[in-house]
Amino acid sequence: MISSETLVHQSDIAERAGRRQLAENLRRAAELVQAPDEFILQVYNALRPRRSTAAELAAYALRLREEFRAPHCARWIEEAAVVYAGRHLLRS
Repeated sequence: MISSETLVHQSDIAERAGRRQLAENLRRAAELVQAPDEFILQVYNALRPRRSTAAELAAYALRLREEFRAPHCARWIEEAAVVYAGRHLLRS
């Protein structure tokens, strides 16, 4: 298993190399190291089109932020919810 410190270090390297998207992905991965696999799969499935309501995605974001101290991941879920709403991909 890779450590969150290693992923953060790799993120810094990617950022310095101008690979912003890779750096962001590595930061989110670093935050998820401590999250249980089952929870990560729940979030993954919740992000599939029409699987979740806006409130359900907000609850996942809150849990990521508060329980797992994963602010980058939480923000990503919140951004996805906005995009899904605009594209009518949320469950009604």
